[in-house]
Amino acid sequence: MRMRRKKNLEARLTAVSEYIIETDRSFLNVKLAVENKDYLCYEQIFGNANPVSLEIGCGKGGFICKTAKESPEKNFLAVEMMQNIIVMAGEKAKSMGVENLKFINTGAEYLPRYIRPESLDTIYLNFSPPFPQKSYECRRLTNERNVKNYYDFLVKGGCVVQKTDDKEFFEYSYSQLARIGFKVIDTTEELATDEKNIHTEYEEKFKKLGMKIYRLVAVK
Repeated sequence: MRMRRKKNLEARLTAVSEYIIETDRSFLNVKLAVENKDYLCYEQIFGNANPVSLEIGCGKGGFICKTAKESPEKNFLAVEMMQNIIVMAGEKAKSMGVENLKFINTGAEYLPRYIRPESLDTIYLNFSPPFPQKSYECRRLTNERNVKNYYDFLVKGGCVVQKTDDKEFFEYSYSQLARIGFKVIDTTEELATDEKNIHTEYEEKFKKLGMKIYRLVAVK
């Protein structure tokens, strides 16, 4: 079912426009889009040369807003494709007074157009849809194409941090990251007891249900 457009969406987007990086939607073909590079200039966007981290699929922004607020010495980008959702993330960032965070309104497959190689220090993948059917593998955020992109985006020593409630997806992601050349240095199923862990909206829900949360850190 298609998500209904939120009431007053345009006005709400305008109200948080300082947080949202609009992207060129004239290229419907992904291959053509990524061939026509339009790299983001982080120093221009943030006004400094601090390290940059990226969350792909930020949802309503709970995780990335808290993370950015607690790490003012870093800059953060967050990707969300749906305007109905990214507007809520922008509103959360504005209400919290977060100054080192911007949202990109695009799909993950278009990121090679905007993200310069070796320009990120961390990529967060929080509770991405697992798309368990083999025919939908192309949509997984840890399929071969996407993982190769992450490897290109990261500086040497940079890392991918993934959290998911789906064990099969976790195992799939582990194998994909390792196969492309990442070194998986940490895995855990005990996040519910980790006080340093910043929860996403989904994680709060799963924690209350007593579900296991799988996490890995993979280093380039």
